[in-house]
Amino acid sequence: MRTERFPRRRRGLHVVAVLAASAVATVPFVPAAAAQQQGKVLRVALTTGIDHLNPFTAQLSAATQVGRFNYEFLTLPSAEDTQPTGGVAESWKTSDDKLTWTFTIRQGMKWSDGKPVTAQDPAYTFQRMLDDENARTANGSYVSNFASVSAPDDKTLVIKTKAPQSSMTSLDVPIVPKHIWEPIKDLNAPSTDEMAVVGVGSGPYLLTEYKKNEFVKFKANKDYWRGAPKVDELQLLQFKDAEAAVNALKQGEVDVINRLTPTQFDALKSEKNITTNKAPGRRYNELIINFGVKNVVDQPIGDGNPILKDLRVRKAIAQAIDTESIVQKVMNGYGQPGTGVVPAIYKSYTWTPSDAEKTKFDIAAANATLDQAGYAKGPDGIRVAPGGAKLEFRLVGHSNRPFDQRTAQFVGGWLKDIGIGVKQELVSDDEVDDRTTAGNYDLAISGYGTSPDPDYALSLNTCAGRPNAQGNGGSSATFFCDPRYEELYKKQLTEFDPAKRAEIVKQAQAVLAGEYVDVVLDYDNVLEAYRSDKFASFTKQPQPDGAILEQSGYWGVYGATPADAAAAGSEDGGSNTGLWIGIGAVVLVVLVGGGVLLGRRGKSADDRE
Repeated sequence: MRTERFPRRRRGLHVVAVLAASAVATVPFVPAAAAQQQGKVLRVALTTGIDHLNPFTAQLSAATQVGRFNYEFLTLPSAEDTQPTGGVAESWKTSDDKLTWTFTIRQGMKWSDGKPVTAQDPAYTFQRMLDDENARTANGSYVSNFASVSAPDDKTLVIKTKAPQSSMTSLDVPIVPKHIWEPIKDLNAPSTDEMAVVGVGSGPYLLTEYKKNEFVKFKANKDYWRGAPKVDELQLLQFKDAEAAVNALKQGEVDVINRLTPTQFDALKSEKNITTNKAPGRRYNELIINFGVKNVVDQPIGDGNPILKDLRVRKAIAQAIDTESIVQKVMNGYGQPGTGVVPAIYKSYTWTPSDAEKTKFDIAAANATLDQAGYAKGPDGIRVAPGGAKLEFRLVGHSNRPFDQRTAQFVGGWLKDIGIGVKQELVSDDEVDDRTTAGNYDLAISGYGTSPDPDYALSLNTCAGRPNAQGNGGSSATFFCDPRYEELYKKQLTEFDPAKRAEIVKQAQAVLAGEYVDVVLDYDNVLEAYRSDKFASFTKQPQPDGAILEQSGYWGVYGATPADAAAAGSEDGGSNTGLWIGIGAVVLVVLVGGGVLLGRRGKSADDRE
């Protein structure tokens, strides 16, 4: 499931962060005395929206995390090193020709209604995705190569693929209970989000209550196969921004914060009883360019400026953007300049362009590109197309994101230097989602959270990732569709030699970059802080210096160790298994930003995952 573009939203229930910026907010702080009466409460504060609770259609990062907490996966990236580890499946093997995968289902697992988890559940989950277009909304790329799915017995799942598929141990798909979801005919119906609240789960936490724009609540799954969490209740609370949460952290009313701005992060370093955590991030920020986008049946959509169909104009825009300045001046150095759509945290697959491939920041070169293309500057300094149309573009971004605000200013200034006018349109998450989903933008600030396996990041730019004729489905970051890229995407998926696959992945990123449909701006560092007087440790991914919250999995919130529990001799927070013991009542509030927690049609323009 994925990683956070700033919302391209799935139609249906869409939750927007609306809590006031004041520390009072809509959800009242629970004093310690009250918390002791209700048991340990883990509170996760969100600053971005939730599109769906339905695990088949949820794409924003916060919504993706809801699925990760509530449902176990077939396999998932480990906390230690993000390599595949068992979930619903305890072991797996592949045939010599790599076309048949056999998963042995873990025995003794139960759904929260007491029914056993069997091979019928993953078989149904994947078959529904094969049969139902709506079921492929969030994670359809994972099954596009499947030939068949079967469960010859309750302990065995067999998946046959049309061609070898190297991502078979990295299927980021929540496994749902067949007996609950099979009767549901329309997965786009709003009732599927409501049904999920009273549904049945198998993850470390079980969804119990949801109030739009305010909170999602869970109870700890006491029968979870890895062992019960150390807290009794998990709450995801929505805030307008991080400032109120930072103030609450200082007052001891909030215990963990994610998605801090660089300024906030630096200010918290000297605060008493607060520990900061900086880790390599799995997100990238990008500027997407409407190059004349089309849906999956190749029908033009949206109202993008037709001048952007000219690759030379798009190239000039890329030449005029200084990614190093974005890292230093917008991110205060907490990140690194972007190149391709696979972040630097995944070193094997990150694309480092050669001198011939690299588009360098060069205002003079950008001006020369436009001069040679015949776009002359008018008296006001704005260039004019041969037909008389001015090179003036709308730049869409999120009004509540400091990154978008600062980046829009820099981009507007750089493009002015090459004779391109920019009209900033910083709007709500919903509005960004609506515009980018429909193709109603010229330029837009976007981004995605990615997975350890590169297949998902690449799949976001395939022809099949585009929406259907009704504007539904799809998870495309760019609306890209290119035969050279398609061939490389398919080739990397069938390559099992790690070094050879990595080279193909890099070639695909080079093709995407060469068409200038987006400019990858930077790879964020994860910036977090927590109350070290209240919590002794958290499970990080990867260990020992990874992120606490922005993970491919649930390890951070599952492994939070209260300070009193640690003092009483409970297991260290770095452990992923075992029965946890806690003493007293502790309130944990976590701020999970933007969704990649983690993203447009599937994920939001800045919060897709």
